[in-house]
Amino acid sequence: MAIRIVRLGTARAHDEGLRIGTVRRPPRGVPKSAYASQNWYDVWYPILAPSPQTVKLAQNARSAQEWSRFAKRYRAEMRAPDAAHAIELLAALFQAQVVYLVAGVRQGCQKAPVVGCIV
Repeated sequence: MAIRIVRLGTARAHDEGLRIGTVRRPPRGVPKSAYASQNWYDVWYPILAPSPQTVKLAQNARSAQEWSRFAKRYRAEMRAPDAAHAIELLAALFQAQVVYLVAGVRQGCQKAPVVGCIV
């Protein structure tokens, strides 16, 4: 399974497939009917998003050690039964396809590799 991480709201690539939104909350002020057409995501799957407390760790990370603390906590959250089952399901469904996970990351943010490693 190939996993690509794309930034929330970025333009779609020509051959891009299904986008799965891995953010805790949907975009503010955007109607559900416009999520896909405005390049947010096709399906919202918040169970793969870090908890609000873990997001704060990432937002405040200023060193490799602080970033490592975020990554460790996020991986632990993804080992919880519900998240682990969701990851197993995605892996089974998309074995032969490219999966695009949409994350609410800033440019240059290191979250994308963490998300990809978990899945």
